[in-house]
Parts: sequence; C-alpha cells; structure tokens
Amino acid sequence: MPTDRAAPTLTPARFPLRRALIVSRPALWVNTVGTLVTGVWLTGRLYTLDAGVLALLAYLTLPFNLLIYGLNDLWDQEEDARSSRKGGWQGARLRAQEAAPLLRATLWWNLPALAGLSVLLPPPATLLLLTSALLFAAYSLPPLRLKARPFLDGLSNVAYALPLALPALALGSPVPWWPLLALMSYSVGKHAFDAAQDIPADRAAGTRTVATTLGARGTAAYALTWFVLASALLLPASKLTALALLLTCGGMALRLLLRPTPEQAARLYPLSIVTPWIVGAVAGVQLVALLARGQWTGF
Repeated sequence: MPTDRAAPTLTPARFPLRRALIVSRPALWVNTVGTLVTGVWLTGRLYTLDAGVLALLAYLTLPFNLLIYGLNDLWDQEEDARSSRKGGWQGARLRAQEAAPLLRATLWWNLPALAGLSVLLPPPATLLLLTSALLFAAYSLPPLRLKARPFLDGLSNVAYALPLALPALALGSPVPWWPLLALMSYSVGKHAFDAAQDIPADRAAGTRTVATTLGARGTAAYALTWFVLASALLLPASKLTALALLLTCGGMALRLLLRPTPEQAARLYPLSIVTPWIVGAVAGVQLVALLARGQWTGF
C-alpha cells in the first residue's frame, strides 16, 4: 500500500490553500503589505478605515503575492529544479501536475479581486495597481518575459515600489515622491543582488539575467550603485532611514563585491530578506513618533 502522504491529491480544478500559501512566500509579504502600510503612514494617517485601503491591504497578502510568485514558479520550473534554495520558504519547487491548477488558482484569486478594487478605488489608484500587476506578469510570462532580458529584469521590479503611492492616490493625498523614487532604486538593486546566487542555475538553464550578464562581481557593483542612489533619494525624507539603508543594503553589496561568488551571495541572502524589516522599522518608528506628536502631516 502507498505510504506517501506528503503530496496532496490534485485535480485539474483544485489547488490546495496550504500549497498556495507556500507558493506565495509569506516571508516576502512584507515587500507588498509593508510598502502599503508605509504609504498609509506617509499620508499623515496612522490608521485609516477607508474601504479601498483596507481592501488593498487584504489583496496585497495572498492574492497579489500568488500572482507575483505563482506565475514566476510556473515559468521557472527548469531553473528552480536546479536551484538548491527552492523547495522551502524561499520558493516552491512545483510538480508537473500542479501547473494547471496553480494557474487557475492565481487567476481566481486575482481577477475578481482586481475587479472589485476597481470599484472601490479612484481611477488613478486602480491604474497604478494594474500597472504593478501587469509588470509582475510581464516579468514572468512570455512573450515579454522580462526576467530573461538583462537589465529590464531588474528595472521591471520597480513594481514592488508602486504600492507605496496607492494610499495617497486612494485618500487624495500628495504622492510621496522622494520615498517612492528611493524604493524604486532599492528594488532594482535588490533584484540584482538576489539574482547573483542563481547565476549557476540560470546559466545552466540558458536564462540570461542581469546577474548572468555582469557576473557576481559586476552584479555586486551594480546593486551597490542602486543602493547608494536609493539612500541619497531618501535624504530629503529621513536622514536616519537613508543611513540605515546604506549600512544594511550597501554593506551587504560591498561584502559581495569583496568576495564575488554565487555562494557568498547565497550566504548573504537571509540578510537581503530582512533588509525591508530593518529599514522599515527605522522609518516606521520615526513616522509613528512624529505622528503621535502631531509633527507629521504627510508630504
């Protein structure tokens, strides 16, 4: 009798919720949820009961991250099969029979939610949200498949920064341009840095990325440049946050530059994962303190 109970039974119409959660990489939800919450703070409101913002908060958990990483996993199965970091909290390693159910689940979690949000949100916020979703889809899906187009792969990751402006557009507040531009620069640099550990797997699969093009040393220098730019763009908003970003992100890029190997990039990857928490905590403490004292009213 079969004794393997680890793999759930799959039918063409069913993708288990537990498996969907794994594919959506909850450890990385801070990149979407945290960005939106920071955007709320930057409007000058410590909290809000606005229906559109609350619906966005829910959407940027499982549904949006399933769109980001589910589509990525579907079209990266060959690379993921060679990657030692896949198959756990850093990303799923899909089985062949999961492809169709995962695609259906991704569509069912996202299309109705986007339609509902288009009713709740003002048109500019809806347009920005759709732009972010389309950039993530274009990153993974052919014919564009920006992931396999060096430099465009990282530049398309500005999609991670766009939720920062959604609360401002939803609540009728000014867009926080300096933090938004800084987060865009950070996102490009972080994508390059994180791709350095995948150079062997991507080259074996024939996938061209910014990291396979520049090599580990060039990628480290490229990421460091973007992190320095992000820190400079943060200066008008918060010198302390700019310093935190430079020390954490710039420091890990410098360490990779001094020892430029995919193995070193893999060792530094856990630090890359927590940098949004570190920098966000520094920014958040300052914002909450200013809001509590009535000294911050937004941009």
